[in-house]
Amino acid sequence: MTSTPLRIPFPVVDEVARHCLQEEEPETVHIEVHLPGQLDPVRLRKAFTEALHRHPRILMREAPGRWYRRRYEWELTSEPDVEVVSFPAPGRDALRDARTRALVEAPPLSASPPVRLEVVEGAGPVEGSEATDGVGEARAGGRGSRVGSLAGAGGVPLRPPVPPQRHDCPQLGRPQGTVLFLTINHTALDGPACLRVLATAAELYGGKDNAPAAPPVRTPEPPQGPPDTPSNWSKPARVAPGAPEPSPGNGLLVTELPLPHRPKGSPYTVNDQLMVTTALTIAHWNREHGARPRPLRITMPVDDRPRDTSMPIGNGTRLVEVPFAPQELDHPPMPDLLRRTATRTRALKSLPRPQLGHGASLLTAPVTPVAWRAALTRGLRRAAAPWTSTTLLSNIGRIPYPLDFGEEAGRAHAVWFSAPARMPRGLTVTTASTAGRLHLALRWSRSLLGHGDGAHLRDLFEHYLHTTEAGA
Repeated sequence: MTSTPLRIPFPVVDEVARHCLQEEEPETVHIEVHLPGQLDPVRLRKAFTEALHRHPRILMREAPGRWYRRRYEWELTSEPDVEVVSFPAPGRDALRDARTRALVEAPPLSASPPVRLEVVEGAGPVEGSEATDGVGEARAGGRGSRVGSLAGAGGVPLRPPVPPQRHDCPQLGRPQGTVLFLTINHTALDGPACLRVLATAAELYGGKDNAPAAPPVRTPEPPQGPPDTPSNWSKPARVAPGAPEPSPGNGLLVTELPLPHRPKGSPYTVNDQLMVTTALTIAHWNREHGARPRPLRITMPVDDRPRDTSMPIGNGTRLVEVPFAPQELDHPPMPDLLRRTATRTRALKSLPRPQLGHGASLLTAPVTPVAWRAALTRGLRRAAAPWTSTTLLSNIGRIPYPLDFGEEAGRAHAVWFSAPARMPRGLTVTTASTAGRLHLALRWSRSLLGHGDGAHLRDLFEHYLHTTEAGA
């Protein structure tokens, strides 16, 4: 006798995402974990399948239902419906092709689990994009003109040219490693939740302890008054269009940078440095492209979940918006800008707030058929587009798990994440740190930017990240 699968109503975040799905720009999160050695296919499949069972909330699919149902529901399954782990043929373009698949092919919600793991061996150069053009060459060849552009906009010239596809970490220059490539349907879960499952798989595979490290201890701050925050009533700036591409979807570029210096006891965090860097990068980009100065609002996910095996699996972050007035980003004294930003981010993190705000909770109340709410949600999303934040900065922070797969495969020396970049934002910035390095992913809508634009934004980000060290 077959038992009826357990059903769970979609949480607020999942339902809103489900309402707004678009085939042209799939809602995928991509994670790539770089290991120095090789993995055994049979052992990895066994370990990852066991990890799915140890976090059973990930074994789910969207339950079928009639149009007049009041809720979407997840149906929990006892086993995966599909083979989750695959081993594409190795080759010169294997990593690039895997990145492309992560941007254009979302795991279907109708099959459990809504995630896939590709194992790419001998991937070759790591930094770059999913593009077929030479982004690395554009970085070196176009650097001279961009230095002039920076100077003309009132900035400081970038550092001297570097060869394309540089590798500051010796491990990243070796092509014989392995890349674990996770693609996640963001309607169902987020990157940190999937990374937790991968950490369990690493422990099962290699037998090494993959317990999360203790979070960093923050110096207690004295009580402060309300932060000096720009008004949220003004329409925020948009990222100025660059050289968009004719094909729909997202573009992606990843790179590795040094972690910015921050003196011990500073009143700000690396996250605040990244927030300021993102704001200054976009302000500079918009000035270059003749956009009228407007306030910037940067969406920041806040994740309060534990990182151990009790971590809830799903979409668990709440979103807050960090505002910047135009004059704050016009040649600011860096120490003052960092301190103001730190005050704002601390205040926003401390506020109790539903994941997507109170309006989303009302919008997903099951008082009408879900199909009606879907149409209403899409209409409101279009109407609210001018008030959508300028961009999203998702700082995963220091990867809390060793991601150690044992002696032969080794321990992760680089981990990249990227988040969806649908319009009207059109650009997302995702950062994580591993082995003392910062791993940056820029992802953009092809209807807004092209790959040359992505390379320029990366250079601007690198430059402004370096200037935040002047606040030390």
